[in-house]
Amino acid sequence: MTRRVVLVAGEASGDLLGAALIRAVKARHPDCRFEGICGPKMRSEGATSWEPMEKLSVRGYVEVVKSLPELLRIRSRVGSRVIAERPDLFIGIDAPDFNLALEARVKRAGIPAIHYVSPSIWAWRAERLPAIGRSVDRVLTIFPFEAGIYEKAGIAATYVGHPLADQIPLDPDREDARAQLRLPRTVPAIAMLPGSRMSELESHADLYIETAQRLAATHPGARFFVPLATRETRDYFESRLYAREAMGLELTILFGHARLALTAADVGLVASGTATLEAALARCPMVITYRVPGLTYRLMMRKALLPYVGLPNVLAGEFIVPELLQENATAENLEQALGNWLDHKGARGQLEARYREIHASLRQGNDERVADALEPYLRDGESRAATPLAGAREPAIVRGR
Repeated sequence: MTRRVVLVAGEASGDLLGAALIRAVKARHPDCRFEGICGPKMRSEGATSWEPMEKLSVRGYVEVVKSLPELLRIRSRVGSRVIAERPDLFIGIDAPDFNLALEARVKRAGIPAIHYVSPSIWAWRAERLPAIGRSVDRVLTIFPFEAGIYEKAGIAATYVGHPLADQIPLDPDREDARAQLRLPRTVPAIAMLPGSRMSELESHADLYIETAQRLAATHPGARFFVPLATRETRDYFESRLYAREAMGLELTILFGHARLALTAADVGLVASGTATLEAALARCPMVITYRVPGLTYRLMMRKALLPYVGLPNVLAGEFIVPELLQENATAENLEQALGNWLDHKGARGQLEARYREIHASLRQGNDERVADALEPYLRDGESRAATPLAGAREPAIVRGR
């Protein structure tokens, strides 16, 4: 029997998780069909996308308001199609403020609903736990401390580890990465990851370029690598280099290859998000930075439960790398913090030992764990006769894990 799974991913990190999930399930169920809202990596694994994933890649309270009508229309269309076609399983990948209401509608119609990647209830908005319990049959968590929080609240949860921890070697080959980038051993190398969305480039490009200019002055010969995933973001970053008369920098824009740049680099400047975890797994000392509109930042900080936002610090339970956010994210501050890492090899060595501990805790064989967690739903995935409920009103979306 051909099984059908609908997946909804909202951004690049979800696309990566979705692609790994598809591979894991297909290893056991080669005939399984995947469709929904899928990014390029998921499509390369054979998934069919109903809507452009980029439409969901909106971050922040203020930014979502502008896109809200279109997001609600997309969510309504997807929900109606899922209920009409009755797949064996629905999986929302991250994007909780889009997916949880969709999952609740699907679950009420008798279709199993799973949420993959816990919202950051441990960091902010813990009041969402009861709503999550009503919306899903199970949560798949990627960090070790999350499953216990759900189990205590009476919500089924399974810790599956993080796929990046499996994909990246416990001892990354830095010399090979530098050789691929033609980097001499003694040349300082800085990876700069300003984000994957155009909105992030618009907030960060000038800041990153000015920081690079300052570092080039204090660390002569330094090389900079900027991995960008799309033609649009590459073109925009290049335009800002011209505008700031920074074409003389020893700066290379890479088409993707973020992991290569992080593995080769002596230090990284990384926009907050999954990229900070990738940097830690690549053993790259980093400075975390991020800028959002002022109102968005104030609203988020009012609900914050932890003093840090970067995943390495969250997983370590303390500040092991600097975070320079919002008004503290100045080129002067960033240059000084990055320079501190470049100038203190001993501190870099201590940090890399902490990174290795984090890596080991997340390296759990994600593919097999995900496939094991989904197997009961796929094994029992007979055609369901439950009558769909009349379309319920869906709440507005407010972005934020």
